[in-house]
Amino acid sequence: MNDIKRLPRSSGILLHVSSLPGDHGIGDLGPAAHEFLEFLERTGQSLWQMLPVGPTGYGSSPYQSPSTFAGNPLFVSLERLAERGWLTHDQLQVDVPFRTDQVEFDRVTAWKHERLALAYEQFAAEKSEDYGEFLRFREEEALWLNDYTLFIALKEEAGGVAWPDWPADLAARDPAALQAARLRLATVINREAFVQFQFARQWTALRQQANARGIRIIGDVPIFVAHDSSDVWAHRELFHLNEEGRPTLVAGVPPDYFSETGQLWGNPLYRWDVLAQHGFEWWIQRLRHAFELFDLVRIDHFRGMEAYWEIPGDAPTAASGRWVTGPGIQLFRVMERALGPLPLIAEDLGLITPEVDALREDLGAPGMRVLQFGFGGDPLSAYHRPHSFPRHAVVYTGTHDNNTTTGWFRSQPGEGTTQSAEEITQERARLLEYLGTDGSDIAWDVLRLAWASVADTALAPLQDVLSLGTKARFNLPGTSEGNWGWRVAREQLTPALEARLRQLTSIYDRQPGCRPSPAGLPE
Repeated sequence: MNDIKRLPRSSGILLHVSSLPGDHGIGDLGPAAHEFLEFLERTGQSLWQMLPVGPTGYGSSPYQSPSTFAGNPLFVSLERLAERGWLTHDQLQVDVPFRTDQVEFDRVTAWKHERLALAYEQFAAEKSEDYGEFLRFREEEALWLNDYTLFIALKEEAGGVAWPDWPADLAARDPAALQAARLRLATVINREAFVQFQFARQWTALRQQANARGIRIIGDVPIFVAHDSSDVWAHRELFHLNEEGRPTLVAGVPPDYFSETGQLWGNPLYRWDVLAQHGFEWWIQRLRHAFELFDLVRIDHFRGMEAYWEIPGDAPTAASGRWVTGPGIQLFRVMERALGPLPLIAEDLGLITPEVDALREDLGAPGMRVLQFGFGGDPLSAYHRPHSFPRHAVVYTGTHDNNTTTGWFRSQPGEGTTQSAEEITQERARLLEYLGTDGSDIAWDVLRLAWASVADTALAPLQDVLSLGTKARFNLPGTSEGNWGWRVAREQLTPALEARLRQLTSIYDRQPGCRPSPAGLPE
């Protein structure tokens, strides 16, 4: 068993960086992120969970990134660049203000990339003392950075099409063609390296400030990677692809609570036999990089490590897939030998079998409990009710894939669920009976249930702390539009809200420095 020290009794907030407030259309690593750390500290929270922080791809999804190693350029704070003199005050101004409640992804991306390019031009022209640090960064991160920056430059040159549709010699990574491209596209490559350098610098400052305040950052590593990514392009041999580079087998999940036909994610599946032959080196590098960013890492779709849903590459839905055995504990043992104890959280949701539970327990990682899943009519619902929790677990009111708790409680058939009206009514009745309340303050009723539970770790999306409805939902699985855009406004984080959250956290001994959890409870 992994000998990671048990997580102390604590609580925190799930909020993606993009949801932070600010004037530039999307949350970033600048002042608002540091202000949020202050909010967490004042309310007694010691955890900040985020979604994957890489560049976004199809549908602006953090789970479809062109790189599993790179940081999202949109998260680079322009204010911080202006402080260094690489942007002017006028260049930070927006002619038509961005929305503050939603990210306008297309507009923000175009506007912000222009500013990042201007900042790079100024940086390159002045050749300041930062330039030596920039060169060291490029050398230290060359393992992934060289492929990523070239990939972005080639994709830009090709008009944004997926890499299998590039000229054949570039798609196939012909050495002569790549060398010619590096010379031809040197300016774009250097610009993208600069952006990653700034992301790394700003991220380091944020994490250091978080840790100084007693706050640990939880990151999210998707088990699969996007097909149209530098990872797949640079390591074709590790994935199930045909000669043209297109996936022959893809990932997803079978029909479930969210979708009658399952979820067809489309990520190419790994050739685990080839990865094993290479000592799982790509995965070792991936987790090493994640631990450089985060204090804890949630492995998304952990059950895929035991067995994953394999779907033919040309299938119209996920319903035609089948279960295939994954790498199991062998992968984690190899990573432990290379990296030491693995501070992981297992996202063990979905169809969980005894084999998945055994793998998680063998690894020693806490699993997840989601209160919104605890009151359905099926026998598995009991798994998500607090009286059945082990202490070594992470409880959520809901995740980024759930409706907000208020929205879920008030939802109707067809609104992000496959339940009938009768099933919804019965589920709500079970919840209210369990809570012993009338549901008029349902988000905080469920929040209290999470914080009061014996689970070592309790987390809630900020939307639930704010008691927001369905309009604040972050993602609806199985859909590609209208997701990932919700943002919080500074004025929503009121002193009264802070006081209420601080009190709840104190009542249930989750603030830093509280007395230990009672002994004698089941592990």
